[in-house]
Amino acid sequence: MLGICRGRRKFLAASLSLLCIPAVTWIYLFSGSFEDGKPVSLSPLESQAHSPRYTASSQRERESLEVRMREVEEENRALRRQLSLAQGRAPAHRRGNHSKTYSMEEGTGDSENLRAGIVAGNSSECGQQPVVEKCETIHVAIVCAGYNASRDVVTLVKSVLFHRRNPLHFHLIADSIAEQILATLFQTWMVPAVRVDFYNADELKSEVSWIPNKHYSGIYGLMKLVLTKTLPANLERVIVLDTDITFATDIAELWAVFHKFKGQQVLGLVENQSDWYLGNLWKNHRPWPALGRGYNTGVILLLLDKLRKMKWEQMWRLTAERELMGMLSTSLADQDIFNAVIKQNPFLVYQLPCFWNVQLSDHTRSEQCYRDVSDLKLQKQLSELDEDDLCYEFRRERFTVHRTHLYFLHYEYEPAADSTDVTLVAQLSMDRLQMLEAICKHWEGPISLALYLSDAEAQQFLRYAQGSEVLMSRHNVGYHIVYKEGQFYPVNLLRNVAMKHISTPYMFLSDIDFLPMYGLYEYLRKSVIQLDLANTKKAMIVPAFETLRYRLSFPKSKAELLSMLDMGTLFTFRYHVWTKGHAPTNFAKWRTATTPYRVEWEADFEPYVVVKRDCPEYDRRFVGFGWNKVAHIMELDVQEYEFIVLPNAYMIHMPHAPSFDITKFRSNKQYRICLKTLKEEFQQDMSRRYGFAALKYLTAENNS
Repeated sequence: MLGICRGRRKFLAASLSLLCIPAVTWIYLFSGSFEDGKPVSLSPLESQAHSPRYTASSQRERESLEVRMREVEEENRALRRQLSLAQGRAPAHRRGNHSKTYSMEEGTGDSENLRAGIVAGNSSECGQQPVVEKCETIHVAIVCAGYNASRDVVTLVKSVLFHRRNPLHFHLIADSIAEQILATLFQTWMVPAVRVDFYNADELKSEVSWIPNKHYSGIYGLMKLVLTKTLPANLERVIVLDTDITFATDIAELWAVFHKFKGQQVLGLVENQSDWYLGNLWKNHRPWPALGRGYNTGVILLLLDKLRKMKWEQMWRLTAERELMGMLSTSLADQDIFNAVIKQNPFLVYQLPCFWNVQLSDHTRSEQCYRDVSDLKLQKQLSELDEDDLCYEFRRERFTVHRTHLYFLHYEYEPAADSTDVTLVAQLSMDRLQMLEAICKHWEGPISLALYLSDAEAQQFLRYAQGSEVLMSRHNVGYHIVYKEGQFYPVNLLRNVAMKHISTPYMFLSDIDFLPMYGLYEYLRKSVIQLDLANTKKAMIVPAFETLRYRLSFPKSKAELLSMLDMGTLFTFRYHVWTKGHAPTNFAKWRTATTPYRVEWEADFEPYVVVKRDCPEYDRRFVGFGWNKVAHIMELDVQEYEFIVLPNAYMIHMPHAPSFDITKFRSNKQYRICLKTLKEEFQQDMSRRYGFAALKYLTAENNS
């Protein structure tokens, strides 16, 4: 009741303010608009024209009144928005009818570790630029294709989000790879007041494929030319950005520059900061025609409505056709064609100050754009949980949405044509990075990894990977970054992310601290055929062993492994601390087995298995340490998967320091209590979903 009364008081106060402030303001302005009993106009021009008593003092007073009027109007708009929110009215986002649309209305952005120093603004000019309304949507277009460009777009978007105050609408002209990556990213990021539309870049190729282009951007580097056709017809203006741009100021300041366009100016561009278009970089250097130094198209302001009226499509096409007769190809993609058009029609361009596109590549004069760094500008499910529940933090993790960046590095792999291909699936955090190279040496097949990292750690990982010959030589490893959020390690979410993004019919569900035996990839592919996995429900078990030695001469055969087992160099996995986890594998039988054999599920069984890609996901309620694999194996069993042990396969767990989560499990009694509660709830859910078939798990738990 107290909350309701408080809400009503706020609503009433807002309503009275909304009614009273304009009245008081106009009384103030009205009384201030008389001089010696005579009305004085608030317009300086009008005053000059009609008042014989116009002075510099009265001009300053009138300007002060105009400023006060704008302040009061802004206060009124803020009050109206508060009143609208109090009445439960929220502005609705229109959905685009161009490809796919994503609109995020809740969540927070992550602004950690933004690069600075590429796109600049000037604080001294801010006051001179027309104000952009707080609720005005700023439209940004970006052409993006492939894995590396997608990663650059993330940095660009983060830099924009860090400074922005306005709603944003991103128009992404993307190929299928970039759309998959960025659609997932924005869906899981849930940044408020951000909308994203995707436009199929592959459908635009025919518009520009006739233009030979030497630039590394290829055909996608020409697609900014067709934005007037690609973007919605009712979109009047847009900021176009290259993927390697980083902002260090509010993008609204750049958006406000549109108000400075005059006459037929329809393009806002920064002068090129290199001598490229001057043609003096080397002997016989022959660039496309340009006005002086030419203009750089890394940042473009486009007045789309006027460009369409000017028949922009016809204009650039005719220019390109004429110039290509002599130049044969473009060297700088769309930039050459934009400059050729401007050379003929200089009235089209409004020259932006150079700090809006500081070009840091070789042979530029970017240092002339700034003197010091200071000048650069560049949820419903949770509400249903009981916050007083001692296990609340565990429960909320199930509903936490983690920003996810798929294919952080270049990925290129076509599964084997014989439909036997297997992907190794694992997850890791920063403290297990050292395992990556070793796994790549042991497993030559495709790998799907989910990495749980902060933004800073993601950049450290990027540098680590780029400095590794082993990792850079492998293009069949998919690295998917799941960004840190919350206090627990979301182990099963990570596994699900890695499982979901494989391209092979089968997957080997492993952990990052295991090294598979040499040749396991080919052995598993043969076993897929031998056991007819395509037409049966089977889970092939790879027996797990461990060593306590950090330096191990890895066994190259089963016979060598058995010898090391007898000598005490190796042990069956978790033999000392958690025998039940792998005991059903029946290692005694495995020692002499020459053919695959079936084993039955037992309580707490958690083997490492090879299954078809359509197997059940891991249960997200289990985070950190405990029961995360056990629950998954239980679900495979209730769905009548057969567990088949492979007689000539093995994997070895390598030693490492205990994880933070296992330390919490061992030291925190409440952690163990909550894990037990989650286990019981999972078993109850199993009973509801699978009925009689799930009763044995309750019985087995009680008997264990």
